[in-house]
Amino acid sequence: MSRTRFVIVSVIFDIVAYNAAVVAAFALRFGFSIPAFNVAPFLTLAPYLTFVFVVAAYVYGLYDAERVEGLWAVVRGAASASTLALLLTLGILQLSGRAFDAFPRLVILIAWPLQMLLLVGWRTLSTRITPIRWPEQRVLVVGTGALATELAGELSRRAKWGYRVVGMVAREEDGAPGATRPEGSPPVLGSVHDLRRLVAENSVDRVIVASPMALRELVEDITLSGESNVRVDVVPELYEIFIGEVDSIVSDIPLMEITHRSPQWYTTLKRIIDVVGSLLLLVVLSPVLLLAGLAVLFSSGAPVLFSQDRLGKDMKPFRVHKFRTMVRDAEATSGPVFAEEEDPRITPVGRFLRRYRIDELPQLLNILVGDMSFVGPRPERAFFIEGFVREIPGYRERFRIKPGATGLAQVSGGYATTPERKLKYDLIYMYHQNLLMDVRIVADTVRVVLTGRGAR
Repeated sequence: MSRTRFVIVSVIFDIVAYNAAVVAAFALRFGFSIPAFNVAPFLTLAPYLTFVFVVAAYVYGLYDAERVEGLWAVVRGAASASTLALLLTLGILQLSGRAFDAFPRLVILIAWPLQMLLLVGWRTLSTRITPIRWPEQRVLVVGTGALATELAGELSRRAKWGYRVVGMVAREEDGAPGATRPEGSPPVLGSVHDLRRLVAENSVDRVIVASPMALRELVEDITLSGESNVRVDVVPELYEIFIGEVDSIVSDIPLMEITHRSPQWYTTLKRIIDVVGSLLLLVVLSPVLLLAGLAVLFSSGAPVLFSQDRLGKDMKPFRVHKFRTMVRDAEATSGPVFAEEEDPRITPVGRFLRRYRIDELPQLLNILVGDMSFVGPRPERAFFIEGFVREIPGYRERFRIKPGATGLAQVSGGYATTPERKLKYDLIYMYHQNLLMDVRIVADTVRVVLTGRGAR
């Protein structure tokens, strides 16, 4: 069972347990003939009170499997969550005034121990009937000092959660890999110069670096190589803490993830927005699409659309569609080249379409079928990407997410911004993307379209 599935299952069972406890409390208070007058306020408030309870359970770690290991930890978390939910519920009813006076306070007090009993009960029963087996997570610890050894030992003690420390990597200041190690410590497999090889040979899922400031270039080499989906964490020093946030804690050692993984809910919601939004825009903008197509046809003839192979997520090729803005066979003699600010191949109509980004509108079809998203790094041709990957460190990283019709690079720079600068914007978006940022980029894109800023 994955950690995400564990959380979902736990939330569902807790919601059932919470509401079952309240119903049982009504039955104990009134018998099996519960007055509708008294139960009606609960039915009205049930969604809000249930949400409050789930938040309380989250606060006390009931959805973090490693924080509720053992019966006593479960009892303590359940008691704390139920008590907090009780106090918050009483506060909500008090602030609600006389509208919910019919909700008996005694029912809430009776439900309190029942909730604790059900929370502990279903968790204990589930571990007996269907013990959780976490997917194996192969870990490589960079460093052999006291902190790295403590971290490796703590992870080894958590083997039941899927952690398996395959070994450690010696830094130059730690001495030779064959130096004397404390008894029971994981083996030292090599030095930091062998890091990429060791990750591949040992099928490592996660690298934890105990001294990020001393190893920044090596960390970048692992995270930006694009040759593996390995997760990289660092034990943060003050600099990392200033610019980021701690993602997890092992014993009392903080860890900060520096590789990108968007939460599943965000990816799913973004896809829903892409489908609904592209369908609506294709309908609403159909007159603009028709006029643009006619303008290209009458000014420079067929074809109206220009289709070209681009590389998308995971560097998979797809066909991108645009209105043709250049003369026909524009690259027949020159071969693949970038458009320049005053490119003579661009037609007068094409220049207008580019200025207001109208030439990009057919990409709504790419968004609809899932090749692209509204927001993301712009897709580029394989011919140029091969050179960029060789010459620009970290360029492969931008292919971890879907390309977009617009992106941070497009609203922050000009039409012909250098690939190096575009990459910086793309990585900023990748590592900090959220719905609010997406909305801001789309809003800035609308402003660019209306003003023609940045286009050539």
